[in-house]
Amino acid sequence: MGLFVVFFLIPALMNLGLAFTNWSVYSPTITFNGFANFERLIADGTLWRALRVTLVYAVCVVIFTNLLGLVAALALEKSVPSNAPLRALIFVPVLMSPLAAGYIFQGLLSSDGVLNQLLSAVTGTEWTTPWLGSTTWAIVIIAAIQAWKTFGMCALFYIAGLSTVPEELKDAARIDGANFWQTFWRVRWPLMAPAATINVSLTLIAGLGTADYVLATTAGGPAGSTQVLNMLVFLQFGNGAFGQASSMTLVLFVIVLLIAVPLIIGMRRREMEG
Repeated sequence: MGLFVVFFLIPALMNLGLAFTNWSVYSPTITFNGFANFERLIADGTLWRALRVTLVYAVCVVIFTNLLGLVAALALEKSVPSNAPLRALIFVPVLMSPLAAGYIFQGLLSSDGVLNQLLSAVTGTEWTTPWLGSTTWAIVIIAAIQAWKTFGMCALFYIAGLSTVPEELKDAARIDGANFWQTFWRVRWPLMAPAATINVSLTLIAGLGTADYVLATTAGGPAGSTQVLNMLVFLQFGNGAFGQASSMTLVLFVIVLLIAVPLIIGMRRREMEG
């Protein structure tokens, strides 16, 4: 509790107050300026653009991570000796630093990176595609990188959820003539609701609060198309506009509450109904 108060609660409350000040390296004093920081964000369009990019990114992270995690869980759910090393292998990226993962893929996907070199060798033609240079697809690719980095944890939750489904229910479905996908969708998936709630909630919050992957791969480019809200906060702090950055973190906190809380409540209600 002491660690929580010192390293989370007090900074959060200080950030709440500083969001309504002119705190910056350019001002000798810190004074209250009301909603000026928020008005500036809304007026220049910075907030809306970053918010739109952040929401697109978070949705992609949720979809990619949960799909990869669920497929891996279905493939590795059986407790046999051959699956043990594979479970460990898919968990290795989870242990990596997000920045390290981002820098690795930045090297792989650059115009003279490993992927283009491999494609050039296979096709016999020179590939110089800047995979992270598209204003449309760069944000989707970065979301896929984060999904690769974190799907191992997601898979473990789904494996745990699959293991809780009673065998007699699966046997009854097979006797009734249900195939693998019918058994999964009609019997197993409804009973995995707690695991799905955890995974969707965690991946959504992680997607909304990301900055590391964007910083390591595109630094917000090209043309600001990958500038998520937390990346904008990082840049504002770097420029010395601390009050402005604090107001952005407050906006992000409110957005996470408005999206995550109703989603979690809805999914928990689905668990109860199931």
